[in-house]
Amino acid sequence: MTMKIYGDYKSGNCYKIQLTCALLNIDYEWIDVDILAQECQTEAFKKLNPNAKIPLLVLDTGETLSESNAIINFLAHGSHLIPSSPFDLAKMQQWQFFEQYSHEPFIAVARYINKYLGLPKDRVAEYEAKQAGGNKALSVMNEQLSKTAFLVDDDISCADISLYAYTHVAYEGGFSLDAYPFISAWLKRVQAQVNFVAMA
Repeated sequence: MTMKIYGDYKSGNCYKIQLTCALLNIDYEWIDVDILAQECQTEAFKKLNPNAKIPLLVLDTGETLSESNAIINFLAHGSHLIPSSPFDLAKMQQWQFFEQYSHEPFIAVARYINKYLGLPKDRVAEYEAKQAGGNKALSVMNEQLSKTAFLVDDDISCADISLYAYTHVAYEGGFSLDAYPFISAWLKRVQAQVNFVAMA
C-alpha cells in the first residue's frame, strides 16, 4: 500500500512534498484537491484533517500528517536533506519558520490573489500591501545566499525545498528577482539536483 498525498498541483506548499519525494525517490499516490471548489471543507476530508487544509499526508498505516514543512521533514528523516549537526538542524528549522512567518504570508498570498483569484479589484490594495514584506524576505535570503550555496551551508536541505517552492514562482505574485542575483543562482542550483521535478 502506497502513502497518499492530498494536494493541489499549483500550490507551493504541496509542491514542497512532490519535490522532496522526487529527490528521495519516494513513491506516493497523488489525490488532487480543488481548494476553490471547497473540497477541503467536506466532512470526509475534515475527518482526515480537522484543519481542512492541504497538503495532507496519509500513511499506509492510516496515520495522517499535515503542515507542509512537518511533512517534508518527516519524509526526509535520515536522509541527506536533514543536517546531522544539531545546530545546522536548528538553522534548517529557523529558515522553515522564516518561510512560514516572513515569506509565505507575503509572497504566497500575493501569488494566490493574482494566480488563483485573477487579481480582483477588491483585493488589489491587499496585493500591493504584500509587496514590501515579500521583498524584505527576499533580501534576507539574498544576503544569506551571498555567503553560502544553500540556506544552511553548502549542502541542500529541507530549508531550501521549503523556500524554493514559492520563491521560484514569486513573479506570479508581482515580485521581480532581478535585484536578487544570489537567489537567482540558488534557484539554478536547486534545479540542478538529481531527480529534480518542476512544479506542474
